Amino acid sequence: MLKMNNVEVVYSTVILVLRGVSLEVPDSGIVCLLGANGAGKSTTLKAISGLLHTELGEVTHGDITFQERVIHQEAPESIAAMGITQVMEGRRLFPHLTTEENLLIGGHLTRDRSRLRKRLERVYEYFPKLTDLRSQTSGYLSGGEQQMLVTGRALMGEPKVMLLDEPSLGLAPLLVEEIFKILQAINQAEKVAILLVEQNAAIALEFAHYGYIMETGRVVLDGPTEKLRENEDIKEFYLGLSQVGQRRGYREVKHYRRRKRWL
Repeated sequence: MLKMNNVEVVYSTVILVLRGVSLEVPDSGIVCLLGANGAGKSTTLKAISGLLHTELGEVTHGDITFQERVIHQEAPESIAAMGITQVMEGRRLFPHLTTEENLLIGGHLTRDRSRLRKRLERVYEYFPKLTDLRSQTSGYLSGGEQQMLVTGRALMGEPKVMLLDEPSLGLAPLLVEEIFKILQAINQAEKVAILLVEQNAAIALEFAHYGYIMETGRVVLDGPTEKLRENEDIKEFYLGLSQVGQRRGYREVKHYRRRKRWL
């Protein structure tokens, strides 16, 4: 469905951020991108959604295709109309509008009002908490409620692919678990493919079907998540586990004695 083939991205014509990135998101699949800050994960999502153009970024090599159509030169609004929606890091919403007004903005491409209303009620089924908050100013919602809102707003556009950037950021573990269960239900019921960027490697590898590890703008490892979870380097550098499966302390993880096999 969605493919990146040997993509390079440059900012301001001089800063090389992505270095030959290739990945694939299949129909109804869930794929995660893992890596430290600055690895190029968010840039990858922006290259797909077209938001790269708003930040003086450009795909200078390779191509990005969606349903066999080249999209990396398209405008963000055209890519959104194709069915690719990005939920950006930081829960960006319209804080002075109500919860329901924010949701309706997500369905602005739908001209059929009855269809839009049905879609709205469907979102409320996935996120029951938002039902009681539909008239509340969104800027006063909690972090978890805002994350539900921006995810629901993305669903209003009936996407084929959702790009999620750090949905667990700043949220309590129980709330993170709740949100990921809802995302799993959406994937199964709506057949929406998901490309997830996460620093919470444990939940990302549990949630996704396939994973890519990114460092310094390139993919250094990929595979089914069940195999990645058993990889000793993944355990050590992303899950904080020793070779015998014990949780490691911060000082042990900070001072690496063993180099990653992919370097």
